[in-house]
Amino acid sequence: MTKRENPRRREREFNKLQEKANREQRRERAYATPAKETNIEALREDLIIGRNAVIEALKSDRTIECIYSIKGDLEGSIKVALGLAKDKGIVIKEADRRKLDAMCEGLNHQGIVAKVTPFKYCEVNDILEAAEKKDEKPFIVILDEIEDPHNLGSIIRTAELCGVHGIIIPKRRNVGVTSTVYKCSAGAVEHMRIAKVTNVNATIDTLKEKGIWIYGADIEGKDYSYNVDFGGPCAIVIGSEGKGISNLTLKKCDVLVKIPMIGKINSLNASVAGGIMMYEVLKGRLTK
Repeated sequence: MTKRENPRRREREFNKLQEKANREQRRERAYATPAKETNIEALREDLIIGRNAVIEALKSDRTIECIYSIKGDLEGSIKVALGLAKDKGIVIKEADRRKLDAMCEGLNHQGIVAKVTPFKYCEVNDILEAAEKKDEKPFIVILDEIEDPHNLGSIIRTAELCGVHGIIIPKRRNVGVTSTVYKCSAGAVEHMRIAKVTNVNATIDTLKEKGIWIYGADIEGKDYSYNVDFGGPCAIVIGSEGKGISNLTLKKCDVLVKIPMIGKINSLNASVAGGIMMYEVLKGRLTK
């Protein structure tokens, strides 16, 4: 006759195993090396990586110190980039993939890297003067603590396509124009004025004095983006990926604008929200 299994005994054995597993997890957490925080101020701004980004830099007036190109038979757009570099008399250095990987810290360099002088930021007045020279009403994007370089690159790319006269970013707690930003913008950085300011809120006050309306993209906004008239001089404020626009900056905005959403998720990626807002401004100006 088969011996009946005691259910209480089986439960005690299960509890012991569970307790042992919990102890091991606590031990692992206690001795685990804490994750390093990304230091956005330490990201390099002297490298441009990727074929399209390097080609755009070569077409511009950007000072390029040298080009690092992967060894071997080269085809396609990388040959175009090297041809432009030779025409401009820029030094080309061959490098193996390991060296390029180390320079780019694991980012996809597509076999070519340009070493450049760090990006030259402009002043806010330069942005306003650019609009005046085109005889256009100022169209500015203000970024509030955007830390993800992919988001900044995407915003710059969309801004250039939408006719934005310039972008304003804070000096602290905001990523600058790094190699990742350059690559994600597909070279649009070369055609966009970007100003770094010490105090975003003080800059907003200055813009208001010049007759520029400040629109903040916020879920608590009273008006939907498609109902707002962006025809006059305007600046669009886009908040950070996690926290959105800071409270003080929200209070500085003349109008808070929300983007219509009907799904279960009630937030958008910063670059997507920025893109929607910028296209609303462009659409309003084209249809007038």
